[in-house]
Amino acid sequence: MSERDSYEPGVPSWVDHASADPERAAAFYGALFGWDQEERMPPEAGGSYVMCSVGGRDVAAIGSQMEEGRPPAWSTYVTVADADAAAARAGAAGGTVLAAPFDVFDAGRMAVVQDPGGAVLSLWEPRGHPGAGRVNEPGAFCWNELTTRDVDGSLRFYGELFGWRGVELEVGGGRYVNWHLAGEEEPDPVAAVAGMMPMDGEQWPPELPAHWMVYFAVEDADAAAARAVELGGAVAVDPFDTPVGRIAVLNDPLGAAFSVIALPTS
Repeated sequence: MSERDSYEPGVPSWVDHASADPERAAAFYGALFGWDQEERMPPEAGGSYVMCSVGGRDVAAIGSQMEEGRPPAWSTYVTVADADAAAARAGAAGGTVLAAPFDVFDAGRMAVVQDPGGAVLSLWEPRGHPGAGRVNEPGAFCWNELTTRDVDGSLRFYGELFGWRGVELEVGGGRYVNWHLAGEEEPDPVAAVAGMMPMDGEQWPPELPAHWMVYFAVEDADAAAARAVELGGAVAVDPFDTPVGRIAVLNDPLGAAFSVIALPTS
């Protein structure tokens, strides 16, 4: 289902990009994904928040960096019923509340937390804006993945924060974890809400911090990677095949990392 009007608590529902140069970022992603774009930040508020859409439905946003000096990055938002209660749970579970809950005009209430392994995630209590109106199709985000060295700590932390259940798989000879919502029944692999990639092995640079990776669906991963380079970006990991689609890891001209995936058509 690609069109969405609501999200269950515990489901990633929104992504946005923050940098010191949102105009340059918007130009890059608009050309890469064919997004329609509209500035939504009220003039009196300062800064920028460009809403990006596909087929008249919001899919992501590109805005100014809230905290000076932070590197450009994509953020993953997870829907919660109560941002204040969720932020309190994050702190009690050993995380750090980087931004205490605050209202985002009439769109919703949010907080920013960091898990014990160092990955940063946003909590979203929706009001006027439920999240992305279109997902899992070209030009929209389709997957959110925690990349971390602290697998055991993450299983505990996100279990306490969202009630997530982690199911470990073997993919391509390596470990992978699917996150599932709370429940009594056996998790259905198709119903996973997010993933976790353990940073096992020497292929992971020691300076690479834990992070949440955002995946965007594309029709052709190779073509998207080539187009990103034409637009001033870079290829961090060349396109490669996986059981769920062909993937490439890219950097935009500002240095933010993101992934593209050509999902199977049948």
